[in-house]
Amino acid sequence: MINMVINPVAFQLGNLSVKWYGIIMAVAIILAAWMSIEEGKKRQIISDDFIDLLLWAVPLGYVGARIYYVIFEWGYYSQHPDQIIAIWHGGIAIYGGLIAGLIVLLVFCYKRMLPPFLMLDIITPGVMAAQILGRWGNFVNQEAHGSPTTLHFLQSLHLPEFIIQQMKIGGTYYQPTFLYESFFNLIGLILILALRHRKHVFKQGEVFMTYLLWYSVVRFFVEGLRTDSLYAFGMIRVSQALSLVLFIATIILWIYRRKVVKPKLYLQGSGLKYPYTRD
Repeated sequence: MINMVINPVAFQLGNLSVKWYGIIMAVAIILAAWMSIEEGKKRQIISDDFIDLLLWAVPLGYVGARIYYVIFEWGYYSQHPDQIIAIWHGGIAIYGGLIAGLIVLLVFCYKRMLPPFLMLDIITPGVMAAQILGRWGNFVNQEAHGSPTTLHFLQSLHLPEFIIQQMKIGGTYYQPTFLYESFFNLIGLILILALRHRKHVFKQGEVFMTYLLWYSVVRFFVEGLRTDSLYAFGMIRVSQALSLVLFIATIILWIYRRKVVKPKLYLQGSGLKYPYTRD
């Protein structure tokens, strides 16, 4: 059997190593921005708003992802404070990035006088696409994998040989949890894209909430297979607990908005004309 393990380094520029992870993440961010801008045009939101949001949300999202990770690995980082900012050694958590990104978006929408739930609806498919693609960066790095398994099991999934070989780490085969999350999020993305332009299906905020429901379920089950989970109190997988809370909270929010807020339909757009003004 030919060894087909992928080198994490894509190419060298002098002494600089350009890694596949960085390339994949850059492409994921560009894809998310493009999808948001294109949908924003149909919802009366100008492209400059998405570009400006991106310039704030991406760096602060990485900061949030790092802070989240450090908090739940404080036992280590309290003893090695010099490693807290060493993000190049790994150690970020997607939930932390999403939380930070949400905070940035809410502040941004307030400053720009934009409807936050509509903005969340618009960027949601792009965020999902970025997550789907971004997990392949974990694949190249041979990280975020599941528990040990067998060659026979991986072959029974009818996976391409290059995936099977990449899941052989230190002589042991591991569950490709990156692939499980990427695949099921792709199904969720296809579902959202198929429904969001249908009349009377989504009210504003519900594209975003559909994503929250879908991702929380996917992450809950995938997290149970991973070997690198962050733990609280030494026994609770943080991402599983957060997924459960997020699922319940989203259902409550959905019902509340439908019965009390009564938001307008997603397809009605922002109703704004540039330059925006606050009522």
